[in-house]
Amino acid sequence: MEYKNLTELSAYNELLELKAYDLKSGLNKERIEKYQAPCGSSLKYSYAAMPVSEKHIEVFQKLSEEQQLIEKYKTLLNGERINTGENRAVLHQLSRGQLLNDVLIDEENKGDFYKSQLERIKDFSKKVRNGEILGSTNKAFNTVVQIGIGGSDLGPRALYLALKGYILAQGKKIIDAKFISNVDPDDVSDVIKDIDFETTLFVLVSKSGTTQETLTNKDLVFDALKSCNIEGFDPSKHMIAVTSKTSPLASSKEVLDAFFIDDYIGGRYSSTSAVGGVILSIALGFDTFNSLLKGAHEADKNALNENILENAALLDACIGVYLRNVLNLPSTAVLPYSQALSRFPAHLQQLDMESNGKHVNRNGSEIDYVTGPVIFGEPGTNGQHSFYQLLHQGTDVVPLQFIGFKKSQFEKDIMVDGSSSQEKLNANLTAQIVAFAVGKDDKNPNKVFEGNRYSSLLSAEQLTPEILGTLLAHYENKVMFQGFIWNLNSFDQEGVQLGKILAKKVLNGCEGDQLLLSYSKLL
Repeated sequence: MEYKNLTELSAYNELLELKAYDLKSGLNKERIEKYQAPCGSSLKYSYAAMPVSEKHIEVFQKLSEEQQLIEKYKTLLNGERINTGENRAVLHQLSRGQLLNDVLIDEENKGDFYKSQLERIKDFSKKVRNGEILGSTNKAFNTVVQIGIGGSDLGPRALYLALKGYILAQGKKIIDAKFISNVDPDDVSDVIKDIDFETTLFVLVSKSGTTQETLTNKDLVFDALKSCNIEGFDPSKHMIAVTSKTSPLASSKEVLDAFFIDDYIGGRYSSTSAVGGVILSIALGFDTFNSLLKGAHEADKNALNENILENAALLDACIGVYLRNVLNLPSTAVLPYSQALSRFPAHLQQLDMESNGKHVNRNGSEIDYVTGPVIFGEPGTNGQHSFYQLLHQGTDVVPLQFIGFKKSQFEKDIMVDGSSSQEKLNANLTAQIVAFAVGKDDKNPNKVFEGNRYSSLLSAEQLTPEILGTLLAHYENKVMFQGFIWNLNSFDQEGVQLGKILAKKVLNGCEGDQLLLSYSKLL
């Protein structure tokens, strides 16, 4: 297997010679119908409003083959230690189903390990939801609170919010889920002020069992639980852990039970492991979580397709590299036209920026090209009344990734002026794609829209658990492929460590560091 820098690839030099496709004159019905690729059986990726032609696609195929992208994906799936920074395998795809060979690491079949944890989650969550597992005062749980930060919060929170409405609309039972992440004590205080401790189960998520912010928040919660003065109340019967088998939490007497993860699934990729599985199964039902896993597995399988026209994640990745490295566009907006996906852009910020925000290649050598873009986003139509002004008429072109669905989750609507709310939502989405692409001429310069503002669309019939899993895995696999193209290690995150180290110095009195001391006196 060869690992080359982007600038060493002949296909990249071909891309540099290609002009961006002119959408103002070239976007038409035939192009829109043709320029689509499958993410799975029910989610499709439309790239007609991206600045690429058939020639671009041909070169993308060459790029994929020259950089051995599918081969590298297979290497990852087979458990090779592709995370060079930490000398670890990368196994988040395995957490939702095996695609290739058995993965044997640390004298353990990792596929069997993840399946065993899934079975334990299934059993435990059903007993909580059925009232077989009760709190210390013999009351059933009606609230579950996850305590974690980063990947232990962003992904699970985004997925819970994305599916809560769908499950309610199906008439199924929901156990209300809340999340505590920020070490700011106001976060804990705000969450616990209105909950009934007797009917609340806390999920403490820390792989190492030593995460400073998470343990600080755990102690704040425990202090409140111990001070509640409820007869017969035992805090340890209201706390479970998601951690590694070797962490202090694994055998702690402060928790009712522990579910296990390992070092081979990074935090931002962990939503389909026990990190997301425990809280989603308790809150929404195990069948819901299992459907999400099936959708993710389908996208993972689709990502093995060597034909780029049949592999949406690979095509999305290559287009993104073209936008970043050839057209020199430094940011991307993720714009879901679904209120349920309100926190999905925040999750993708971490997924993309923590994975590919790197300045050295996978061997630690400096690279001479730009890598991951800045990711931001907000649901439509809210964003239209916030930052779309800059997107339409600002001096920078910002590529856009729209997400939309034909049907709402609740399917409760109202007709006003001849159209329903959902029809109005999708009319706005359609209008934005065309407005960005084609623009508008006007004698008044203030009303000129230059056009050639690029966008893609991920769309499906409805945001179901399976579609959400496919959507999640599509982005994970896109980020993976882009990391391979850029010759990065997308699976470590050294960029978060320096601040943690310096924060500990501040807590130790700054240890003679005058810069830290000076700033600490401002707070």
